[in-house]
Amino acid sequence: MFRIYPAVDIKDGRCVQLQQGDPRKVLFSVDDPVKVAKFWVEKGAKALHVIDLDGAFEGKLRNEEIILKIAKMTEIQVGGGIRSVDIAERLLNKGVSRVIVGTLALKEPEAVRKLAKKYPGRVIISIDAKDGKVVFNGWRKKTDFSPIEFAKLFDDLEVSFLLTDVNVEGLMKGIRREFIKEVVASLENDVIVSGGVSNYEDAKLIKELGASGVVVGSALYLGRVKLEELLKLEEEQ
Repeated sequence: MFRIYPAVDIKDGRCVQLQQGDPRKVLFSVDDPVKVAKFWVEKGAKALHVIDLDGAFEGKLRNEEIILKIAKMTEIQVGGGIRSVDIAERLLNKGVSRVIVGTLALKEPEAVRKLAKKYPGRVIISIDAKDGKVVFNGWRKKTDFSPIEFAKLFDDLEVSFLLTDVNVEGLMKGIRREFIKEVVASLENDVIVSGGVSNYEDAKLIKELGASGVVVGSALYLGRVKLEELLKLEEEQ
């Protein structure tokens, strides 16, 4: 089943959209992420993509209270600052549907494997890719892993993957079709795609390429596309 995930990115207590993950390049900012989340739910969103940007930059979850309020409204997947298994488990046990781990998966792969076995279907491995390599720590550090090489470390488990194309993230200039196609085709598990979505056609193409979902942020907040239009993709076979 294909799913549309409106992005609710939290920074300094506000709902924001950044360009290329750069805190100095704010494309959109509004008070009260909880109200924003409620707005998307009332518009028909069945799930939300919630990121603690403060946590991603600082290496420690910073907006847990806000996240848990949103979790009471609908299904959510949460990332940013989840740098220990204990924090991941706490969120899962307090109502968060799925946790997204990237830096933790790189630094403690065996611990994440155990977490995924304990919570089947509730762990998402974040594959943040820039210039052909996986990046971490808020996209500031680069590894020697290709996206596929990294994902293969977990593809035998009951997990999902979040593929973020950092090269196009926040630019709203479209997606890189061949990159998405290659990664999705190489993995057994579901892949959710994030980065570069600028309109309905981008989201439709991502679905056609075999992804299980798409995260849409700036294009929604800046009015490039309407959620009601995107949600039609969930209904089409």
